Amino acid sequence: MRNRRAALAAIAGAVSLALTLSACGESGEGGSAKGGGTIGIALPTQASERWVTEGKSVVEDLRAKGYQAKLVYGQDKPDTQVAQIEDLIEQGVDALIIAAIDNKSLNGVLQQATDAGIAVISYDRLILGTKNVDYYVSFDNEQVGRLQARYIIDRLGLEEGKGPFDIELFAGSPDDNNTKYFFNGAMALLQPFLDSKQLIVRSGQTELDEVTTLRWDGPTAQKRMDAILAESYKSRTVDAVLSPYDGISLGVLSALKADGYGSDSKPLPVITGQDAELASVKSIIAGEQAQTIYKDVRELAEVAADMADDILKGKTPRINSRRAYNNGVKSVAAFLLQPTSVDRTNYDLVLVAGGYYTAQELK
Repeated sequence: MRNRRAALAAIAGAVSLALTLSACGESGEGGSAKGGGTIGIALPTQASERWVTEGKSVVEDLRAKGYQAKLVYGQDKPDTQVAQIEDLIEQGVDALIIAAIDNKSLNGVLQQATDAGIAVISYDRLILGTKNVDYYVSFDNEQVGRLQARYIIDRLGLEEGKGPFDIELFAGSPDDNNTKYFFNGAMALLQPFLDSKQLIVRSGQTELDEVTTLRWDGPTAQKRMDAILAESYKSRTVDAVLSPYDGISLGVLSALKADGYGSDSKPLPVITGQDAELASVKSIIAGEQAQTIYKDVRELAEVAADMADDILKGKTPRINSRRAYNNGVKSVAAFLLQPTSVDRTNYDLVLVAGGYYTAQELK
């Protein structure tokens, strides 16, 4: 087993499969627990602060319930995540909580989990194309897109007949099932204004497959925005950018600033986002990024831990959606939480008063 772990660590680029000491205790094996079994947690990356926060939260919640937890990060490499999950199965975990990097790459390894009698919870990103997913926990992803679109509509005064305005559209990673829900939710509200020409996409890039951003990568979004500005906005200015995620938003902002946006004569457009990451919240306070969608990942982690606990105790987990999330093989029973729109007017109430950030962290 030690040799396998060493090989896997090399594949992952020296990413350890053991839990961090702060999360697990000195053993690196999840620390001691009051009883119960062991639950494996496979998350996509440590490059996004939300996944670091969630990893710690899930581990803490499981430990509080008497479980050991084994946390791994795939560093946005699908093959690495598959190998990590295989290793967790071999270690004999009792349940798996998985946020997929590539939602179609896990079919084989999840069959191994089922054959071993291991329950699988799809965490935040629905795993596609397999019957071997027991439950799904996430936020209402279409509502995320609707809140982003609603913010643009209200800020631009579209329902008051104002316009036309120029807008550009960005979407998330094409291998993340949430991408289509975010985009479809937003477009359900924005499409009527595109049809009426109150909103105009000068680049002409309006279809989902034209606007995705692989791995939600900010520099990739920045390059695309650079190209759009050079090709479609030589004599015009962008009024709004639909961005699905804060990392993408900051990449878009970098491109805009490099093109001279951010002055009285050339103000920044309305830019949306998601995840209330610290850098973006500071950007919102500074008057740059306009909005983000706050999803209290501490609550999501708690729901996942509760669900795993119920499964292992032979109880029926709490769900609030049975049919909305079909992975191509089955409708996966789900529990969905509600997101919140955050901007300069309410960040203090939502994020600081809610205990997500301290006032000092936002300075």
